[in-house]
Amino acid sequence: MTNLSHRLREGAYATLNPTRAPEGPAALRVLSYNIQGGIATSRYRHYVTRGWKHVLPDAKRRGNLDRIGECIGPYDLVGLQEVDGGSLRTGFMNQVEYLAYKADFPYWYLQTNRDMGHLAQQSNGLLARYRPAAIREHRLPGVIPGRGALQIRFGTGDQALNVVLVHMALGRRARLRQMDFLAELVNAHRHVIVMGDFNCRSESRELRRLSRRTELREPIHGLHTFPSWRPRRNIDHILVTPSLEVERARVLDHPLSDHLPIAMELSLPGPVRLAA
Repeated sequence: MTNLSHRLREGAYATLNPTRAPEGPAALRVLSYNIQGGIATSRYRHYVTRGWKHVLPDAKRRGNLDRIGECIGPYDLVGLQEVDGGSLRTGFMNQVEYLAYKADFPYWYLQTNRDMGHLAQQSNGLLARYRPAAIREHRLPGVIPGRGALQIRFGTGDQALNVVLVHMALGRRARLRQMDFLAELVNAHRHVIVMGDFNCRSESRELRRLSRRTELREPIHGLHTFPSWRPRRNIDHILVTPSLEVERARVLDHPLSDHLPIAMELSLPGPVRLAA
């Protein structure tokens, strides 16, 4: 088994030896999860009483990451938000790397969007059971820097599957600009999945704007993911282009963060090929 910390020059992702060699799967299982740096938040008061965990290490964090690893294990492609790339608060643990080991994912990638040195490495993370053909990092527009989109391409040519992982801004004005950026990115491709923490609801002005400017659709509205202990807001989404047939979409009851994970099972068009 190769060392997961080894980052390939070509494609810029890390890899383990694949545990299986799938090609052209009939179905793909995807999941998006804002893990809040591995912090278990189950009440509003925890934002205050456990706020120190955003800065300092916590012995219980690893156990919560283990439970997150069990949750994401059944999926083929996982997009993570608010994951730490290795800083004081995590004991300098790269959480994407750790979860790749725990859930036996052969490929992983880390996009650090807000680098606060030893204090925090706020990042997006990708875990995959299929080998990406290319990965690109994008900086999302906004007055306050630190938001990113990660674009992963599987396959080549017109039949490539493009997956975009995002974590949008808190402010509406910035999100509207980010939606315009995302629309331009999506419209360059045919088969697209966009997933992540959008920080806005299905009926929001921002998502309506994105749907008008692209062919992206949300198969099921109102899948509430936040807050995890009493979900009332659907701010985490998985959007797909019409070429991808959705079999199932749901929120998982795994309150291991202040968000719940959202999952989707979909069928890929015959010409789309994913390889280990």
